[in-house]
Amino acid sequence: MSFAPSPCVPAGARSIQEQRERWDRKRKCTGRELVQSEQKYCEQLDLITTYFVEILKAKGTLRQDIRESIFSSIKSIHLVNQTLLTHLEEGKFGYGFEQFCPHLHFYTAYVDNIQTAKRVLMVQLKKNKAFRRFKKLQESRPEFHKMKLEDLLPLPLQRIQQYKHFLRDLTENTSPDNPEFQQLSRAVKAVSEVAQRIQDNARSHENHLQLRRVQKLLKGRKTRLLAPDRWYVREGWLKTVPPKGTETKPKMFFLFSDILIQAKPCSSMHPTNGNKFSCQRVYPLKECTVDKVFGHTKSQGGLISLTFARAKLLLMSSDQEDINDWYRSLCLAVGYLKSKNTVVHRREELLRQPLRSAMDGQQSPAASPQPHGRKRAMVSVSSQESSGSSCVIL
Repeated sequence: MSFAPSPCVPAGARSIQEQRERWDRKRKCTGRELVQSEQKYCEQLDLITTYFVEILKAKGTLRQDIRESIFSSIKSIHLVNQTLLTHLEEGKFGYGFEQFCPHLHFYTAYVDNIQTAKRVLMVQLKKNKAFRRFKKLQESRPEFHKMKLEDLLPLPLQRIQQYKHFLRDLTENTSPDNPEFQQLSRAVKAVSEVAQRIQDNARSHENHLQLRRVQKLLKGRKTRLLAPDRWYVREGWLKTVPPKGTETKPKMFFLFSDILIQAKPCSSMHPTNGNKFSCQRVYPLKECTVDKVFGHTKSQGGLISLTFARAKLLLMSSDQEDINDWYRSLCLAVGYLKSKNTVVHRREELLRQPLRSAMDGQQSPAASPQPHGRKRAMVSVSSQESSGSSCVIL
């Protein structure tokens, strides 16, 4: 037996009511997950502050500057989140985050310090026997559930990412006429900015590691890679085509946001440089023109022509995908440099004074170089609007 909906209730009203009920169900589900995860998060913060920060301060096992380098603003974060948890448990999501967001500077300070914290912790574990014993003893407590301090320190960064998703879900399932809608919307924006900072810092750190890795691969110290505005893009083997003759020579190329390095492997018999490369040429990309040479190869692969102010370089690969990736990477890097120069030139004309243009970015980690058809993962260079122009390696 079936019942037809009451004719007294208009179809539009039923639809709106059903939508509000769906919002309410999803909102309650998201709120429940948020509260439960916040309770666990606060318990983990309590482990750090109680069993490490406070006891280390009382015992004097670590100097104050070392403690601050490792734990940064974790104690302030713990206090702020205890207050947030109280509001969340009362169901005051909008008000709770409205009170929480003005204190996000504690998270920002923690984010900016995280790489220093990891480095100092590693040094202390290596050199400070008393701290090493203390850490092992604290981690053996049942409250830690076999977690180590290294697992606990990144939690605030992970929590910010979780807040971003929770807040978006809550906002999407909150009626625009609800007073909490605006509070949650502002919180999404504030938390997303910190989340973006976390990603930018991580990419900048990875880029620094890549620059150092390539620097160690190059023999000698003549080629300095650690420049503030330089970003790693890719590397790999390509064949250079000489102007005369048909003989091609395999070379290792390292592409960065502003330069292209050509190198050759050192002798495998060398006692210290057997796994390194000798830098042959450094090509600036600022005045480079990139072209594809069609019809050169009859089967697979291709040829790229690079024209510089005082040199011309022909690069070939028998791998079609690899040469296409190199072509795209070079075009994007060169194109970004030229577009940045154009913007600076126009600003100079308007303001009649020299300007600096900062270029930031991100990179994609890659494996160590190896010959014979070795190929790097493709990354791209694009601009990003934030506080200034930046070179982004995706």
